[in-house]
Amino acid sequence: QVQLVESGGGLVQAGGSLRLSCAASGRTFSNYVMGWFRQAPGKERVIAAAISRGGGTTYYADSVKGRFTISRDNANNLVYLQMNSLKPEDTAVYYCAGDFTYSMDYVPRRSYDYDLWGQGTQVTVSS
Repeated sequence: QVQLVESGGGLVQAGGSLRLSCAASGRTFSNYVMGWFRQAPGKERVIAAAISRGGGTTYYADSVKGRFTISRDNANNLVYLQMNSLKPEDTAVYYCAGDFTYSMDYVPRRSYDYDLWGQGTQVTVSS
């Protein structure tokens, strides 16, 4: 079983950048599609980005496209979310999520498609 731990959140001014990291324990990380979700106060948890097992396929929500980049390092069991040009509306708790899959291209977009979740890391963007 893979366990997920996020890091890298914090307070940043609008226009700034942050890089979130998600460290996964376990020996089967490369069998998991990975996603980053975010949840603002009073709102539902929504996807920001996702990446396939081998990294060849990615998905970005329209709200982050062109500003965020998801990547993974299967050799070291890490997945990243580079966030540039941050806006106050990006303020949320960011969650790393994983789903076991045999497909190399599968990139689910809904939270209920993911079985594993980290504890979340707070990102606050000030105006």
